[in-house]
Amino acid sequence: MEEARLSERERRILAEIEEQLDRDEPLAHRLRTMRRAPRLPLRPASAARRRMTAFGVAALGALSLSLLVLAVATEAPPLIWAFAATWVLTLVTLLRLVVRWSRRMAASRGTPDG
Repeated sequence: MEEARLSERERRILAEIEEQLDRDEPLAHRLRTMRRAPRLPLRPASAARRRMTAFGVAALGALSLSLLVLAVATEAPPLIWAFAATWVLTLVTLLRLVVRWSRRMAASRGTPDG
């Protein structure tokens, strides 16, 4: 196949276009953050951390449920406060998991996450 050569005028026009594209910061940012290749496998540490967070939410949920049952059965103020504290901690941890999951989903779709 024969190699195509650009004329001096075409090279100058191409250089001007490249210069204009280099100055476009939003485009440069989108090109830097765009992913076309499949995602690399997660490092074992980050996957283990994700599993531990999910396990922590499940354990906190079970603890909250058992404290709720005990607090309702005994009507003891310390148990009610312990339930309230673990319930808030459970919700905060669950919210962190959901935010992390939604950011991963947004990144895999190539959409900005806000």
